[in-house]
Amino acid sequence: MSTSTSRRTPGSALPRGGGREAARQSTLREHNLAVVLQRVVDAQAVGAPLSRAAIAGEVGLARATVSDLVDRLIQARLVSELEPLTASRAGRPAVPLAPCGRSVVGLGLSVGIDHLSALVLDLAGITVSERVVEVDLRGCDPDRTFARLAELAAETVRAVSADGMRVAGACVALPGLVSRETTTLRYAPNLDWHDIAVDDALTRHPALAHLRVTAANDADLSARTEVEERRRRDRRPAEAQNFLFAYGAVGIGSAVVLGGRVFEGMHGWGGEIGHVVVDPDGRPCHCGAVGCLEPYAGKDAMVEAAGMPPGTTTAALSGAAETAGPAADAVDAAARALGQAAATVVNVVDVDEVVLGGVYATLHGRLSPRVLAELERRAVIARWATVRVSPALGGSSSPARGAALTVLDDVIADPSAWLVTAG
Repeated sequence: MSTSTSRRTPGSALPRGGGREAARQSTLREHNLAVVLQRVVDAQAVGAPLSRAAIAGEVGLARATVSDLVDRLIQARLVSELEPLTASRAGRPAVPLAPCGRSVVGLGLSVGIDHLSALVLDLAGITVSERVVEVDLRGCDPDRTFARLAELAAETVRAVSADGMRVAGACVALPGLVSRETTTLRYAPNLDWHDIAVDDALTRHPALAHLRVTAANDADLSARTEVEERRRRDRRPAEAQNFLFAYGAVGIGSAVVLGGRVFEGMHGWGGEIGHVVVDPDGRPCHCGAVGCLEPYAGKDAMVEAAGMPPGTTTAALSGAAETAGPAADAVDAAARALGQAAATVVNVVDVDEVVLGGVYATLHGRLSPRVLAELERRAVIARWATVRVSPALGGSSSPARGAALTVLDDVIADPSAWLVTAG
C-alpha cells in the first residue's frame, strides 16, 4: 500500500484551498498540480464541476498545461472525467472533472468518552466505511484503549485496501489538548490522560506501521466538518464562513472559524471555551480550576442538575426538558452559562454566529433562544449586526469525518506524491 508525504503541521485542523495562485515556472509543476486538484475538488463540492478549459481560465495557465496536469491526476486516480456536456456550439463538448471516488482515501479515527470510531472518506466527499464501538472510557487505561483503537483502524484499513483503495494516512480526534508541534495528546481532562504519543501508540500495530498518523482536538475537527458541510449544502465558499463552534459532550470543546479556517493559536489549543470562567468562586472543574463553563454546561453537569442518573442519553435529557421541571431548568441554566461564555469569545474575535454541535445540536431547540438572549445582551456586535445561533450539520460522526478531511487536505496539497503510485 502506498503512502504520501505531507507538508501539513501535525495536528492541524485547517482546511486547504482558497486563494491559490498558479505558478508559471516549469520547476513548480507540483504546485500547479495542487492548484488544479484543489479547483476540481472545490468545484465538485459546490455542485459545479469544471472542465480543463474552465480551470485554465480560472487559474491563468495555458490549456495545454492544464490538460497535461489533469492527465497526470487521472493516471494517479485522483481525478476522473464525467460525461461530456451537450455542446451549445460547434466544437468538442466540454468534459467536466471530478475527484476520483474510492481511490485515495483518508482514515479518520475518534476517541470519545463513550466511543471509538473509524471513518474512511474519499476525495469525492463520500463516506466509504464507518465503524463505531460504543464503550465507556472513563477511567480506562490509555495503552489498552489505543491498542483497541489500533485494531479497529487496522480492520478498516484491511477492508478498504482489499477493495482497491489507498489509505493516505490517519488522523485521530481526541477530547483534549493536542500539541501542534508533535502528535502528542498533552491532556484530556475527562479521561485523565496525559502526554500520550498518539502516532507511536497506533503505528506499533503491524498493519498501521506504514501510515502517517496525526492527531487533533475533536472540536477543531468537528468545526472542519462543519465548514465542509456548509460548503456542500449552501454552496457557500469556505473563505466566506466565520463562526464560533461550540461542541457539547461530557466536556465542552469549541473552535473559532475565520475565513473557513480553524484558528488554532500558537500551540494548537485555541478555542477552549469549556474553560472560560463563568463563576470565579464556582464549581471545581476536571482541569483543576474552579468556575469553568464545563461543570455548568457539559452534558454530565446537565444530567446531574436534572436529577437524572449518570449515563442518561442526550435524547432522554432533551425529551425531559420539553416540559417544565428539573431537566428544563438544568438545560436553561446551562444555556445561560454557555451564552455568557460565547459572548466573551464573540467580543474578542468578532464573529456573528454561534454554531452548536455535539449534544448541543440535539438540545438546540431548548438551548438556542437562551444562548441568543445572552449574546444579544452581552455581545457588543449585537448593537449593529444580527447575531445568530445555529445547529451544526455534521452529526455524531463529525470529529472522525473532520479527521479524515485533514488527511485528504494533505493529498490535495501534495498530489505529486501520488503520481508514482498510479496503477
